Amino acid sequence: MIGISDIEAAARLIAGHVVRTPTVESPGLSALLGVPVTAKLELLQRTGSFKARGATAKLLSLSEADRAAGVVAVSGGNHAISVAVMAEALGVKATVVMAKSAPARAVEIAEAAGATVRLTDTMDEAFALMARLQADGLTMVHPFDDPLVVAGQGTVGLELADDAGADAGITDVLVSIGGGALISGVAAALHARLPGVRIWGVETVGAQAMSEALAAGGPKPVQLSSIVSTLSAPTVSRITYDHVTDLVSEVLVVSDAEAVQGTLDLANHAKVWAEPAAGCLVPAARRVLERVGGGARLGLVLCGGNATTSDVMAWAERFDLR
Repeated sequence: MIGISDIEAAARLIAGHVVRTPTVESPGLSALLGVPVTAKLELLQRTGSFKARGATAKLLSLSEADRAAGVVAVSGGNHAISVAVMAEALGVKATVVMAKSAPARAVEIAEAAGATVRLTDTMDEAFALMARLQADGLTMVHPFDDPLVVAGQGTVGLELADDAGADAGITDVLVSIGGGALISGVAAALHARLPGVRIWGVETVGAQAMSEALAAGGPKPVQLSSIVSTLSAPTVSRITYDHVTDLVSEVLVVSDAEAVQGTLDLANHAKVWAEPAAGCLVPAARRVLERVGGGARLGLVLCGGNATTSDVMAWAERFDLR
């Protein structure tokens, strides 16, 4: 299990390389949901998502020999962007593997940063190719099966706790789940800094690796069909499963349409441009309030904003959303 000392060490390691993103009270979301809402704006992070934190922590830990050989990463989009951009900044050669369903913009950004991009038909094939490239001598920067990456992502929770503080009275924090590194690190940080806070995970239908793992009693491969590629991990890891089992109240699952509507709600009410991986928190927040009552004070970790306007508008038309 990742402890608060691991997360504090990761914070010191990546300081100066990533952005300390704002933690703000959101009058718009508070009015929409009917309770006080604090938002952690990780969509303003360097590379547009929280992934820069874990990637930077891993890259800074490499030996000179590993840096010279290069790294490989697999991604639904955001991890590829972060590894490519941060590797370029730190002078490390990177190869990123993505399924063809990954956002075209993620491919463009990774290539522009100088990374070698390899595309596969499915995420399962992407993970298999990453394993082969690792066997050829590249260091793997895994998106969620690495304690150092989990600790790096946990710095989001550390900042949320420090910047919101006990005075904010946050009772419930919602975090999106793909492979589970973000919620694992955030939950570890918040349980140490804000004892008693409840942590809720959120997935989309067709990207349910964590909820299916919890039902099965451990990580297992899942079938992916969600449009939310940045949450579409084919399985979770043992480390993330263990953290969620011990530290998270419940994992909620919302539809793709609800996630896209949440993206529109965040634009209209919170005045931020988020991707559906963050938009899914809005419908999930309503379900949390049904469970815990109107006396709650919510924290939302808005994990990323790497969706194009054309993508979101196309999804909104597909689901007949306003």
